[in-house]
Amino acid sequence: MNNLKSPENQTANKITKTRPIRILQIVGGMHRAGIETWLMHILRNIDRDLFQIDFMVHSLDPCEYDDEIRSLGSRIFASPYPPHPNRHIWTYPAFFRQILQEYGPYDVVHSHSGYVNGNTLRIAKQAGVPVRIAHAHNDASHLRAQQPWKRLLYWDLLKWWIDRYATAGLACSRRAASDMFGSRWKSDPRWQILYCGLDLTPFQEQVDSTQIRAELNIPADAFVIGHVGRFEPQKNHRFLIEIAGEIAEREPNMRLLLIGNGSLRPEMEERVAQLGLTDRVIFVGVRSDVPRLM
Repeated sequence: MNNLKSPENQTANKITKTRPIRILQIVGGMHRAGIETWLMHILRNIDRDLFQIDFMVHSLDPCEYDDEIRSLGSRIFASPYPPHPNRHIWTYPAFFRQILQEYGPYDVVHSHSGYVNGNTLRIAKQAGVPVRIAHAHNDASHLRAQQPWKRLLYWDLLKWWIDRYATAGLACSRRAASDMFGSRWKSDPRWQILYCGLDLTPFQEQVDSTQIRAELNIPADAFVIGHVGRFEPQKNHRFLIEIAGEIAEREPNMRLLLIGNGSLRPEMEERVAQLGLTDRVIFVGVRSDVPRLM
């Protein structure tokens, strides 16, 4: 349990009496994806008299949640300089500092940018942000063997900055925590596991499954397997499609419904064709009605 008399809580109490606690979320872009959807659940349900959440994104491209974010009174700052180890070494920090100075003061910077969290929180520390949170959403340790030595040195520097500049750290799993915060993360009270909660209300609404199947050209008596996730290595679509092939041999009326987009989608579509599953695997892309489909 948090210490109610801690300096952080005393500061928060003083802030909430005069103005909302101001939080800046750092993400790649507010697309309709896992991290971003979770942040939207939070934004929709917070007490906006107590909390003000803004977003800094690493892309100039418009995203699916942008309009809703602005309608809820939050701001989006789009950086034309994504944090890259070989580019924007000076321009990205300068842009970030400008945001903190012009639109701050921010009480919390919450970064969701993998190892780049280290650089983000270092800049936030220099700008005087008191609470700096690193969020680990993936285990990237398996990628180390594939990287050149210069990239590994850069990663080690970023992880050292996370350890030095983060006042708190959250992870979606133990493996993600170990990767970002080190194998001894449990001994540091700053680091903890946070399982992302979702608003289950949309799943309680009654739907016409026959109509949904007709929309997707799925036979009424088909055995359907559904999957929601980005087409990226962490989601392991290749293994899922191999399983679908095995099931199709036992249940010819099987359908696999894949919701989402990503860099590996063309490769997965090709693999589906190779296995002769084109008429049994349905790619529907990004959807706003996932609870309805499920």
